[in-house]
Amino acid sequence: MLASHPHTPASTLSPKTHRATPFTRLVHALGIGLLSSLLCACPSGTPPAPGANAGPPPAPEVSVVTTQFSQVGLSTELPGRTEAFRVAQVRARVAGILLKNQFKEGSDVKADQALFQIDAAPYKATLSSAQANLAKAQANLAQTQAQADRYKPLAEAHAISQQEYVSAVAAYKQAQADVAVAQASIESAQLNVNYAAVRSPIDGRIGRALVTEGALVGQGEATPLAVVQQIDPIYVNFTQSATEVMRLRSDLANGKLQAAQAAQAAKVRLLLEDGSTYPLSGQLLFSDLSVDASTGQVTLRAQFPNPKGLLLPGMFVRIQTQQATAAQAVLLPQQAVLRNAESDSVKVVVEGGKVQTRKVKLGGEKAGQWIVLEGLKEAEQVVVEGFQKMKGDAPVKAVPWKPAPAPAGANAPAPAAAPAAARP
Repeated sequence: MLASHPHTPASTLSPKTHRATPFTRLVHALGIGLLSSLLCACPSGTPPAPGANAGPPPAPEVSVVTTQFSQVGLSTELPGRTEAFRVAQVRARVAGILLKNQFKEGSDVKADQALFQIDAAPYKATLSSAQANLAKAQANLAQTQAQADRYKPLAEAHAISQQEYVSAVAAYKQAQADVAVAQASIESAQLNVNYAAVRSPIDGRIGRALVTEGALVGQGEATPLAVVQQIDPIYVNFTQSATEVMRLRSDLANGKLQAAQAAQAAKVRLLLEDGSTYPLSGQLLFSDLSVDASTGQVTLRAQFPNPKGLLLPGMFVRIQTQQATAAQAVLLPQQAVLRNAESDSVKVVVEGGKVQTRKVKLGGEKAGQWIVLEGLKEAEQVVVEGFQKMKGDAPVKAVPWKPAPAPAGANAPAPAAAPAAARP
């Protein structure tokens, strides 16, 4: 049998080579039918694009709170500094060498407690000399008195001249004056002896000693030796802007705010530098009647009990005091308010899921929430979380906001810090 050449026409091949079996014809027919069905299903010949029949994406969810008006006390937070209730400078009132220090630095001392001892030997010697002079003056007084008493009847009987009697009386009165001078000298010398023992003028806490043993003190001036400060109770001096004071008075006069009750207005709270709250409340004492021309501030003073000495003079603190009450106010979580240098605003979800920006007026902070005085209505939905999901005018879905649970073991949540300024 001859081998077929690659270029030999099919018609020249053997009939046996192109003979189709019945099975081959069946498979060929089935393939043509399947292809025809696929072509009928896709008349255009192009497969459908993925997601062509999908609907619009769902609206993003944002967390909201529903506004509710209530009566809220407006607390003002102001910067201040602590000051000792009483301050006494311990000074050397007589000159001399300091012999010993009789107190422990930083301890509590009582009034009239001995603190320093100055060498009192010179003053004791002066006191002894004054006492001797007094004795001499008293002896002279007794002699002159006896002579004046003896001359009196003689003068009446004209046994002696009147001039002699007058001289005797004058000598007696001079002796009385000498006794008074000697007594004054004793008192002065005794004071110097007493001043040599330097004592505390008040109850309080004494600081470090400003001089040491062996120093010459009181030479020409009253040398400072130490400082005693009474810090229980303790004062807190704080300032408020005169503009804020005038605005508050205007709102009270117009009826926008109500004056706080006397008991509430008199009590103040104190925040320490680390943000914690001082456990004891204080009492507002007074406010200045004039405005500081250099700062435009009005100075106020409060008094706080300080039994454990936690507060020290010179500490920077913040004071919270209630000065008025808002009858219609809204409390919002602090993260719901968007703040910038020009104004404060919030995002409100209205009908149809649209979001509107509202400018609001804040009245301070209370328990980690902002007090909103103006700009909102009752039962409005204010966005708290989900600001990043809002895209232009696209609608959103409002869901109730759930605050984060308080940490385990905490009695009360700490006030939230003011958010950083952000533009709405």
